[in-house]
Amino acid sequence: MGSIKKNFTSQLELSLFGYIAKAAEEIDQPAYVIGGWVRDLLLERPSKDIDIVTVGSGIELAKAVAKQSKRFTEVSQFKNFGTAMIKFDEYEVEFVGARRESYSRNSRKPVVENGTLQDDQNRRDFTINALSIGLNRDDWGKIYDPFDGLKDLENKTIRTPLAPGQTYSDDPLRMMRAIRFASQLNFKIDTDSYEAIAKNKNRIKIISKERISTELNKILLSDQPSVGLELLYKTGLLEIFFPELVALSGVEEIDGQTHKENFYHTLEVVDNISRETDNLWLRYAALLHDIGKPVTKRFDKNIGWTFHGHEFVGSKMVPKIFKRLKLPLDDKMKYVKKLVALSSRPIVLATEKATDSGVRRLLYDAGNDVEDLMTLCEADVTTKSEKRKKRYLNNFKVVRKKLKEVEEKDHVRNFQPPVDGKEIIKRYNLQPGKEIGKLKNAVKEAILDGQIQNDYDQAIEFLDQQAMEMGLLAGSDRKN
Repeated sequence: MGSIKKNFTSQLELSLFGYIAKAAEEIDQPAYVIGGWVRDLLLERPSKDIDIVTVGSGIELAKAVAKQSKRFTEVSQFKNFGTAMIKFDEYEVEFVGARRESYSRNSRKPVVENGTLQDDQNRRDFTINALSIGLNRDDWGKIYDPFDGLKDLENKTIRTPLAPGQTYSDDPLRMMRAIRFASQLNFKIDTDSYEAIAKNKNRIKIISKERISTELNKILLSDQPSVGLELLYKTGLLEIFFPELVALSGVEEIDGQTHKENFYHTLEVVDNISRETDNLWLRYAALLHDIGKPVTKRFDKNIGWTFHGHEFVGSKMVPKIFKRLKLPLDDKMKYVKKLVALSSRPIVLATEKATDSGVRRLLYDAGNDVEDLMTLCEADVTTKSEKRKKRYLNNFKVVRKKLKEVEEKDHVRNFQPPVDGKEIIKRYNLQPGKEIGKLKNAVKEAILDGQIQNDYDQAIEFLDQQAMEMGLLAGSDRKN
């Protein structure tokens, strides 16, 4: 750890820490940098969030620091929590007074009292987050590590400072955080900690869905989300707040025929897509792309296991899942719902001859999200046969090429029919009604089928033919 300490000391030479040290000395309040910034520095991970703990008032120290330089923003005070925040260049610096905490059974909100540095380290969730370093004249650069956090960093282990059962029972959100850090850092969870999470899993029910989803999002945004998702599954937490995913697990056999294990397939798809994109909502689409399979699973003795319509059923489940998890119900949810609904369409085009009509319809339905849809479908290839995988991906290249060619020729992505309802009403002297919708839809279908081009004159000629067949031209005042 010698080279790491040297790196750490050089980081303390940032003027920011000099200002904090000077202010701490002026108001006679010892100050320490603690938590995630220290951990990430030792792991050589970038971090712009800095936590400062002081034996005294965090708000008063923040005020004293802000006076040191015009490079600091004004102090944002959070008096109810005894914390304050200021910005220094690209860094956000939060100040809090050292404290001790005690918890009641039915809440994760602690009773807080003033405390020492040791008290504050005791309340930290994990040993690697309890590391702190002195910013004072007599302990400048000294690492305080009462729980062997440095050793846990070396061993890539998530461990609690105090008894894990008590730690997770006091604040059950820490169970999600343990799994999130394991996923983000590619660490393992200490055996006692893991067992305590499984034992205390039902305590997660007192945590708000917003807090749970925040941690789930961070797991999904890690480099290999399957690490965290599998830990959530094996500890039993996933069953409590996301039972639809757990329902994907397992393999059923009838007459010697089995189906794919869809839970671990889904984890593979999420990992695959995470190598291609940081888009959280595209990763959610990967997580939910097969969510309708347990509901639609059927066995036919002639053809085996089927999941007919699972994409449609799955897309209908998305709003309910988002609502329960307190995820946004805006365009992000609609985006995920659409991609789940369309998730098999490019696969059909890749396994069959990609007709212009099929490609047009895909372009129309997917709109500007067609590239993301193709990325999702390519991530869905999890076969262990390299030969088969290569064939599938090559087929998708053909589909991508066809999409480009058809779009350049027909311009059907997000298109609107070249004749609108008002013009139809005027042309055929109609009153608003179902005939208008039928005619508009007929034009759209004709364009998508390739009967006519996406062109005004061709659309008008086609409409006249349709109107005549529907008996709408008799007595009309049609303009030629």
